[in-house]
Amino acid sequence: MPLLTTRPTLPEHTLTELLGHYRAGEPLSCEPITEGLLNHGYRLATTRGRYFLKHHLDGDPEAIAPLVRQHRATAALADLGLPVAPPLADREGRTVAVHRGRCYALHPWVEGRHRDGAQLSPAESRRLGALLGRVHGALEQVIGRSPKPRPAERAAVAPLETHAVIDQLLAHIRARARRTGFDELAEHRLLERRALLRTHAHLRPGPAEVPAEGWVHGDFHPLNLLYRAEGPVEPVAIVDWDRLGVQPRAEEAVRAACIFYLRPDGGLALGKIRAYATAYREASGASPDELAAAVHRVWWERLNDFWMLRWHYERGDGRADPQFPAASALVVWWTRHARAVRDAFCG
Repeated sequence: MPLLTTRPTLPEHTLTELLGHYRAGEPLSCEPITEGLLNHGYRLATTRGRYFLKHHLDGDPEAIAPLVRQHRATAALADLGLPVAPPLADREGRTVAVHRGRCYALHPWVEGRHRDGAQLSPAESRRLGALLGRVHGALEQVIGRSPKPRPAERAAVAPLETHAVIDQLLAHIRARARRTGFDELAEHRLLERRALLRTHAHLRPGPAEVPAEGWVHGDFHPLNLLYRAEGPVEPVAIVDWDRLGVQPRAEEAVRAACIFYLRPDGGLALGKIRAYATAYREASGASPDELAAAVHRVWWERLNDFWMLRWHYERGDGRADPQFPAASALVVWWTRHARAVRDAFCG
């Protein structure tokens, strides 16, 4: 058996046994490439090619059924010509391998690169919006209509809850013996946000403002979209479908744009968003009113969201710290330019 040329984080016998379920050859190298909350990923080289091995950390029987549904959906999307990389089936036709209580899926390796909005032209932004619109339409085609959510799932966050979170986070900051620049910025943004909430509490969205719901990718952003490594700027794979689920479709379009087109100063590249959103509406059939409701709800969501600070102060996890300056500035910028943002998305 060939020897591994790089030290794996998975034992060689585990790799060999896993690959034995497939016609994928014997392992030559195994390189960890990501480590997240939901899964681990490995780049594999074998005697038959290159692959991406995904270790889903939750491998119990209840978690397998949604994973199988996800795999079937991505395979169907690929059949429709969308750029996805569905998992490979093993010798028995299964796409989920359970090995010693752990859950794995083997995907073909896709060579590509990530691009953010600053690297996309207006024409490429139009293609991005059209792609997401096609994905939303195709998901309903291959999975079916989504069930209606429970009323409680539609409620926007109440300001009273957010004020409590702000107080908790401020207490964490003020209890620190030594404060850093991050602490100073966090305190400034928390106080600023509290003032914004008091001023704009009356703008909390109501249940009637929820845009149309359907199956969505759930985490559509630059790190989950691979573009051709060389040549024309074309998407080659939408990856990481672990959050596939039912949500307002237009809200995913708005959230994605606010990640792709966020500038370092916290503003949005509205010209490119206009191109992106116009193409999204044309491809998905979403109306300007639907996008307007989504813009309002996502703005409110951002106004009340502190997940980066909660990771930092409550979990001691600083992986999102570099994103905080621009993301926290966006809320203020968006509030000041609300009409321009809405116009960019609604045409």
